[in-house]
Amino acid sequence: MNARTRTLIAAALVLGIASGPAVAHAAPAPASAPSERIAPPVSAPPNAAALEAAIAGLGPQHEDATAALVRVGGTAGRWQGSSGVADIRTGCDAVEQGRFRAGSVTKAFTAAVVLQLAAEGRVDLDGPVRHHLPGTVPDRYGAVTVRQLLNHTSGIPAADGPGDSFEAQWEHRFDVTDPRTQVANAVAKDREFAPGTAQHYLNINYTVLGVLIEKVTGMRYEDAVGARILKPLGLHRTSFPGRTETRIQGPHNRGYQAIPKADGSRELRDVTEWNSSDRWAAGDIISTTADLERFTVALFSGRVVPKNRLEEMFTVPDVKDFASGKPAVMTAGLSRIVLPDGTVAWGKSGGRHGYNTAIGATRDLSRTLVYSVNATDAKGQDMNPVTLGVIMAAFTK
Repeated sequence: MNARTRTLIAAALVLGIASGPAVAHAAPAPASAPSERIAPPVSAPPNAAALEAAIAGLGPQHEDATAALVRVGGTAGRWQGSSGVADIRTGCDAVEQGRFRAGSVTKAFTAAVVLQLAAEGRVDLDGPVRHHLPGTVPDRYGAVTVRQLLNHTSGIPAADGPGDSFEAQWEHRFDVTDPRTQVANAVAKDREFAPGTAQHYLNINYTVLGVLIEKVTGMRYEDAVGARILKPLGLHRTSFPGRTETRIQGPHNRGYQAIPKADGSRELRDVTEWNSSDRWAAGDIISTTADLERFTVALFSGRVVPKNRLEEMFTVPDVKDFASGKPAVMTAGLSRIVLPDGTVAWGKSGGRHGYNTAIGATRDLSRTLVYSVNATDAKGQDMNPVTLGVIMAAFTK
């Protein structure tokens, strides 16, 4: 693979799975993504040598990651591997079936439940959110619809938090956050843009959707996802930590954040224990690569969301990113990536301190990918080199 191809792939991934924001020419409603050349199904088996090289040498001495768990599947063949250590104190090998914080991969589960409710006629995607949640979205915002929450075109700004720096978040890592308080804080501000005219990837959209799920189902958000997705699919190692749990239950690889020291060295601070209630329906799920692979295959196969509603997860709104002005890439719970050879992949990434995770697949499931990388700067601005290497090795020849 030449340098130009690597650069193009990296750019595509940063705009797709790896990232996901998007400013706006006016568009009254989300529309299907522009047509593009679709490459034939992936026919070559996974490149085992490239995948092994992508995760080689991980551990406390590695600059970017202490461990990685990778599963590549699909009709063209399978590959599974792990690297690194479960705990830098003991040096024990990474737990291949270990659990991890999957971050914003949670959004795919949340979107799936909302689309199930839409298929049942209990939620109108084009109806105003305030129809289900009176008083939640102020009149001055306009008619924010459920679909606009799903694809991040609502215009609702982010709720206030402790700050973007790692140290600010570290100091508040055990804070318990109430989702309804977050929503009230966010909508007390002015809207960022008119609903449906831009895309801004923000957790607040999915926090509102979590509240909506509770209102419509009469169940706790976690119980609704459990009853509708986790139990039917047998995802026994996938769970939600709840508002007060700070640990990852069951076998897992510990997460670390690299902290620069005055002498030029670094400290690897253990960030495994953390309260994720501020992410809730937007990003607090805990899972394994096996469970996420099963979910991805079932989702793309139409066994989670009825096929007449599944297109929402493969439809990019015809607007631009609020921050960059580039075309939108996010859908209802997923994002779209077009690789240089024309292959279109769909997926969702997640980043929690100590953990970078992603699910991804071609629409025809000829190639699937799930990984968890214990990145030492998992919330950094740039894509982690290990995760980039894994994605390129999984989806490119």
